[in-house]
Amino acid sequence: MSTEVEPFEHEDCWVLNLRGLSVARVCIDFRLTLALDAGWEVVLEAPARLSAGSLHTSPGLPLTPESQDVAAALPLFGAKVLSAVAFKSGVLRMVFDSGTHLTCSADTSFEAWQITGPRGWRFVSLPGGDLAVWSPSVTGENPRGRTPKP
Repeated sequence: MSTEVEPFEHEDCWVLNLRGLSVARVCIDFRLTLALDAGWEVVLEAPARLSAGSLHTSPGLPLTPESQDVAAALPLFGAKVLSAVAFKSGVLRMVFDSGTHLTCSADTSFEAWQITGPRGWRFVSLPGGDLAVWSPSVTGENPRGRTPKP
């Protein structure tokens, strides 16, 4: 399934409009990569959590891509995205039709995650808790969105 609606910006986040896209491939190296339909790719490099509900009621299962401790993510293969939000604080939240919630927080020292998509879309959680966004309307080296902290 292809999504025709572009990601759009709110005051505190970007709604990525990945609804209905399936996880077509799960790749594991020092990162966890979820390849979605329509050319979108979610790459996690920092610890993340999978839960079956709110983090307030269930802390969920940890995912640690650096040590390949990501077996809990394998059932995401074939799951459809219900929502995907990139917060300007650097946090990523995704919900799948299986009821699984994926949350990856910003890292203090490294890029925690990135999402790339067709036509040049790119979202990156910057060290220290900011979000960089490249969009098809932007040319050159400077991303849209918040600027990195010094």
